Amino acid sequence: MKNVFKFGFLGLAIAVGTAACNSTKSEADNTVDSLEAVIEEKVEATTDSIDSIGEETIDSLDSLVNN
Repeated sequence: MKNVFKFGFLGLAIAVGTAACNSTKSEADNTVDSLEAVIEEKVEATTDSIDSIGEETIDSLDSLVNN
């Protein structure tokens, strides 16, 4: 009788371990990944915009100083 319980718990542990290791990405993980990509795109676009504004400002200041 003791061996039956031991094998039962062993089977349960193997089943839980297998289920945990073979899990696929859930919809929430996919949503987080896509949201992260959108945020990265927005940050890059904003950085580029700020860089271009800074370059224009430096160019206009240089032209004022040289004239």
